[in-house]
Amino acid sequence: MALRSTHLFIFFFFITISLFFTSAFSNLILSKVERRIDLTSQIVRTISTLKDSAYYLSPYEVKFQSLSVRLPSPRVESYTKLQNTKLVDSEIKYGPYENLPAFSYEVVVVHYENNRPFAVAQELVREIEISHWGNVQITEHYNLVHGGAHNKGGFSRLDYQARPHVRGVSSFRHLLAKLPPRAHSVYYRDEIGNISTSHLRGDSRKTELELEPRYPMFGGWKTSFTIGYGLPLQEYLFESEGKRFINISFGSPMQELVIDNLIVKIVLPEGSSDVSVSVPFSVKQLEEVKYSHLDIAGRPVVVLERKNAVPEHNMHFQVYYKFSGLSLLREPLMLISGFLFLFITCIIYMHADMSISKSSASYLAKLQWDEVQATLQQVQNIINRCLGVHDKLETSLRDLSRTGDIQACKAARKAADSYLKELAKDLKPFLTFLQSCPQAAQIWPKVEELVAKVKEIEEKLMMKHIMVVDSYEKKSGGREIENKVAALQQKLTTLRHEVDDILEVIDEI
Repeated sequence: MALRSTHLFIFFFFITISLFFTSAFSNLILSKVERRIDLTSQIVRTISTLKDSAYYLSPYEVKFQSLSVRLPSPRVESYTKLQNTKLVDSEIKYGPYENLPAFSYEVVVVHYENNRPFAVAQELVREIEISHWGNVQITEHYNLVHGGAHNKGGFSRLDYQARPHVRGVSSFRHLLAKLPPRAHSVYYRDEIGNISTSHLRGDSRKTELELEPRYPMFGGWKTSFTIGYGLPLQEYLFESEGKRFINISFGSPMQELVIDNLIVKIVLPEGSSDVSVSVPFSVKQLEEVKYSHLDIAGRPVVVLERKNAVPEHNMHFQVYYKFSGLSLLREPLMLISGFLFLFITCIIYMHADMSISKSSASYLAKLQWDEVQATLQQVQNIINRCLGVHDKLETSLRDLSRTGDIQACKAARKAADSYLKELAKDLKPFLTFLQSCPQAAQIWPKVEELVAKVKEIEEKLMMKHIMVVDSYEKKSGGREIENKVAALQQKLTTLRHEVDDILEVIDEI
């Protein structure tokens, strides 16, 4: 559309000129005209159809003329065929034509393949934060989409890597941002995190950031990322007539990028007043407030919004405001006061006696509860030792069935019985304390039930042990012995599960 409008304008321009000068130069003749249209370096992304005149629009008679249209690729969908028209590789030649009258015009249309990428920022939010401590921090949030023709079918990473110049001819992997000179602290990240596939190079005149998204961009594909960098304050902040003003570019530093919606936010220091903006073109202006570190009233924010921003809008604009130098001392004084208050609080805490009186009821109750917990721990230890003795008795019966040594099994039972009696003596004072202590009133029923269950296990186990040993002395068979002790074994298993459950309850307490 841009090329078509340009040629129509030229057409009417020459018609107007001809009305004034035809009479004066009616006898003039152009001897030779050679026109060449080169589409290989066109910046306009969406052009895939060229509409123009095959003849040079002139108010004079043209004796000899020709037209050459050079295309970016040899693939041509269609083109207007006139007399003396030839297609050679990626170039269409019209002519030569001889003795054409003035104002000759013949429309030709060329529909050709254009695989150049088309980067479109659906939304770009530029935040310019001014700090009077010597830095201008710029953060740019891009929502980028490839505005070209969409892919047909699926995408194969293998095919793309094997033949990137064939499979990915319309995609782009790299973007170039021309940052201002002396840009520093440059970073590039997306929603996942920092992206290391970028290259930063620069000198005293320019700084270029070449960045690469995480995946190649095809038609219709989208990506979001953020670019941030800092600039020296003295190169962008000035003072005039009692006001300070920042002079900085409006658009994006990204080359050949079309922006559907551009939002520029200028964050001024806290305490700024009498804010005004000077922009060389029309924009929508809003005001906001942003809160940052150590802010009280917030920082005034000037929001400028522009639809359909193109590289021509990347012009300098100015934001004027008043700011008192004493406001710079606000944050340092807040930090000093905060640390001073912290140190004073620490000094008072270190020298103050915050302990609870040892005669208070709460302190005594805490001591008693600590003692109850220690006693419960001792009871659990003794119970676990009793259960260990029970396991040894079961082991002696298994050894008896394997070796047939009755005397060794009896000796193991005698030793276990003696050890269990000693454990019972050790357990008695702890049970007496828990029974008499008010703090243990809630836990005592569980402890009492636990001791009873363990005692019952001991009795059943001794009964089983005696029964098995007597059966071996009487030369009874293994199946017969199992039938005799089956009921006892089932009861022992049930009791052991109940003991484990009670121990878990006591552990939680």
